[in-house]
Amino acid sequence: MNVLKGVAEIEMLCLNSRENFEENKSFLRKRAEEERSPVICRRLERDQNLMDRIQVQMATAREFLIIIRLHNEKGNEVFSYLDRIKKSLKEQGFSASRADSEDIKRIMAVYYEQNVTSEKFEDFDGERWIIPDD
Repeated sequence: MNVLKGVAEIEMLCLNSRENFEENKSFLRKRAEEERSPVICRRLERDQNLMDRIQVQMATAREFLIIIRLHNEKGNEVFSYLDRIKKSLKEQGFSASRADSEDIKRIMAVYYEQNVTSEKFEDFDGERWIIPDD
């Protein structure tokens, strides 16, 4: 844990994790409606129940993030500094990667809205309602 003590910019954030089972559950429901065999229908129903139980358990799962806030750092210096921190984290047994834009949108949705179910996040609020060339 020396890496956490040695870097003043490191902050930790704990969020609810998210898993989306809706597509899988929808597929199982649709498949059960189409199925003629009662044995397979019962199996599909059990699978749906299992998915519900897993989803409830995952609702209480946590995700821990290490956040590094940099102030007054120059472009080239930032990436070499972050690479050193990432290497140090890996040496301490952490798995580390930089968040991409989708990760950041997901983190913000969970943090600010407690939105743990969305699959895709918009870049701009209401973006899905814009019709191009209209």
